[in-house]
Amino acid sequence: MSEVDFRSPSPESYLRFPKDFLWGVSTAAHQVEGDNSNQWSDWELAGRIKSGDSCGKACDWWENAERDFDIARDLGIKALRLSLEWSRIEPEEGSFDPAALQRYRQMLEALHQRGIEPIVCLHHFTHPRWFEQRGAFLRPDAPELFERFTREVAKAVGDLCRFWVTYNEPNVYAACGYVLGEFPPGRKGQLLKALRVNRIQARAHVRAYRAIHALVPEAKVGWAQHYVVFEAVPGMANRWVASLLDRLFNHTFFDLIETGRLGFPFGLLNGRDNEVKGCCDFVGLNVYGRFHVAFDLRSARTFFANVFVPEHVPQGDPGVDRPYGEAYPRAISEAVQRAAGLGKPIYIMENGVPDAEDQIRPWLIVNVMRELHALIAQGYDIRGYLHWTLTDNFEWNEGWKLRFGLVALDPETQQRTMRSSAKLFSEIVRGNGVAIPMDEPCLPLSTTLP
Repeated sequence: MSEVDFRSPSPESYLRFPKDFLWGVSTAAHQVEGDNSNQWSDWELAGRIKSGDSCGKACDWWENAERDFDIARDLGIKALRLSLEWSRIEPEEGSFDPAALQRYRQMLEALHQRGIEPIVCLHHFTHPRWFEQRGAFLRPDAPELFERFTREVAKAVGDLCRFWVTYNEPNVYAACGYVLGEFPPGRKGQLLKALRVNRIQARAHVRAYRAIHALVPEAKVGWAQHYVVFEAVPGMANRWVASLLDRLFNHTFFDLIETGRLGFPFGLLNGRDNEVKGCCDFVGLNVYGRFHVAFDLRSARTFFANVFVPEHVPQGDPGVDRPYGEAYPRAISEAVQRAAGLGKPIYIMENGVPDAEDQIRPWLIVNVMRELHALIAQGYDIRGYLHWTLTDNFEWNEGWKLRFGLVALDPETQQRTMRSSAKLFSEIVRGNGVAIPMDEPCLPLSTTLP
């Protein structure tokens, strides 16, 4: 990283970032492409989208991604993370679609033409129907199948991509699919299967890591870990259950990559995978906020934890049946401190808030910049920040209910409207920093603390 002066702020209170800091936005294929045919398409057909919405054309990227690439260019965005949809590339087992690979190649070329660095994600919650029907990441041969898919992608577009993310949020995939039942395959309370899924994903990550490096030696390969702060209300039982959630959700995949085994006591059941240990070139962090936790005997599905968001804390728009979460800029610091244990460069791969009226997003962006600047000043090796997301998209089980975009999208007309936060983020990117009055409160003026 280039050196930067982190002495006391100038009178203008301008927080400047390192010269080569990577500013970008993140997206996901199923949420933006439209007309996919994967296990999430079947989930929608089964009526499992809480809002009742249909994905439809989503943001129409399969036909017109370049329209949003133009917006990203005009905002000054330097990097864009996109996932390549496995179900398009290998719609039938062992049969790869050259037209799909060519379309993805066009997308990556279009990003380069606009001066935007592409970051390719290989698995963002979705995969082919045939893979899901045969057990997905509970299959013993899943690592080999994922490696085969990875090799085809790397051969097709490896010359166009320097950064690779094998998995987006393997902890969310396992927790929501096998413990909470909110993602396909909709299992509930199957903790041991969720842990097995993560272990098989870790093995698949290693095989993909090696395959990419064999075909693209200069590549940088990592994964994107979702990190949530679980804040216990006062009381020993509350602290215990919050610690359990933290261990299971935040640390399981970290433990696998860091040590090759799950943390105690689950490592006793699963043994050690030495080949997994230390197998990444960077750590990606997806960080959104904080949940509050209290022990509750009625909440067996979540390990007797009542997970909630107090009304008085800063937060964006709620989901269909519950609050999305507390908007908590300091979560970035906790996540970075955990990730630093791997001794690898860190990229914030996702951060944002659902906010259709753009009331809290500008505050969140500015205060996250404060956290990041302070962390870099302390010596943490943070190389970039990617906002979630560029335009509103189809937000999984919540459908069109949650609006995360810097740019508003009407899915019926495909009309885009710039939000004020887009202008703010553009100014940060172009100036490689942010102007902040140092006496500005760290919470919205309308927010009251307990």
